[in-house]
Amino acid sequence: MSTDIDAPPETAPPARRPFPVLGLVAVLLAAAALVVFFTRSGTPGDASPEAGFARDMGVHHAQAVEMSFALRDKTSDGPLRSLAYDIITTQSTQRGIFMGWLQQWGLDQSSDRPAMAWMSGHGHGGAAMSAATPGTMPGMATQEEMNRLSQATGRDAEILFLQLMIRHHQGGVEMAEGLLKLSDRDEVRALAQHIVDGQNAEIRTMKELLAQRGAQPLPAP
Repeated sequence: MSTDIDAPPETAPPARRPFPVLGLVAVLLAAAALVVFFTRSGTPGDASPEAGFARDMGVHHAQAVEMSFALRDKTSDGPLRSLAYDIITTQSTQRGIFMGWLQQWGLDQSSDRPAMAWMSGHGHGGAAMSAATPGTMPGMATQEEMNRLSQATGRDAEILFLQLMIRHHQGGVEMAEGLLKLSDRDEVRALAQHIVDGQNAEIRTMKELLAQRGAQPLPAP
């Protein structure tokens, strides 16, 4: 009587590995990150809005600091002295940041290009663009106005400072808003927005101080 021999069990087909979706996603994300890195790590050129903004706002800030030193030495008014001190410290610090960017980008701190040329010809509408004329910076005091401020005393000096600085800040806000229309560089946009917010707040304060002295602001730039 023959004995059936059990057939060897069938070998199960190897289990199919699930498609490595997560691995593929990781690779794609890494590739995208590299693209973003190399795109964003490109430094702004000499004629870029970022370089022009840094140079021009550095000059703009320097005049605000000069005006604030002049006022601080002429008044004993507490709120005005505090305002002047805040402008000196804030804008001196920001000016240092602008110059540091230019150095980091391998660019000169000055240029033969006209002031505000970075805001012209870019096709971005708005009040900031229409008011920007190459060769001039909005809100800057003239040399004659600076001379008047240096010679003024007492209440006259306080009023003239507030009038000039309100207009100066309005011009600085205009420049910063212009940069926000032209740049997608995060660190430059962040500082420009900080300038918009901070200087608008100071404009409101200065208008109140000016009204307390029975005077009106100058026409906006």
